[in-house]
Amino acid sequence: MKPIKLLFTKLVLLISVTIVVACTNESVTTEQNKTNSQDIEPSLKLDVFKRESCGCCQGWIDHAESQGIQTDVDDIVFLTTKKQDLGIEPMYRSCHTSVSTEGYVFEGHIPVKFIVKYLDNVPQGTIGLSVPGMPVGSPGMENGDQFRPYQVLLLKDDGTAEVFAEVNSYEEQF
Repeated sequence: MKPIKLLFTKLVLLISVTIVVACTNESVTTEQNKTNSQDIEPSLKLDVFKRESCGCCQGWIDHAESQGIQTDVDDIVFLTTKKQDLGIEPMYRSCHTSVSTEGYVFEGHIPVKFIVKYLDNVPQGTIGLSVPGMPVGSPGMENGDQFRPYQVLLLKDDGTAEVFAEVNSYEEQF
């Protein structure tokens, strides 16, 4: 009986240590997010337009808020009309659209760091940024450790776009 009791005690100890380490790692991540969000302008606010049922949009909103962005979420039915009114061409569209207080558009699952970079130095003749589609691994589109490299596009007011940034790994988003 003693070997079983010793084995049980070791198992309980191992589980306890695992839980403590996991909680410690989570709090480190939370502290890193707080540090990252301190770099963002406290007044940075985005109006987010999405469909009510979209879960990945909420994932992106959670990402934005964890990075210090204030969001005002509007669930709308005629999202395509909204995108058209904002000048976002069909090939650059995604599932949700965000608009800054200055009127710049941010289409899709754009990492916050690129929104901040854009707003810090808005290129003349542009309306915002886009991540067309919904790339696996982008903020709000996490799926385990899967990741597909993608581009953040600079949307020009003439309806064209060019590459603003390339994201080749999950870590490059933060």
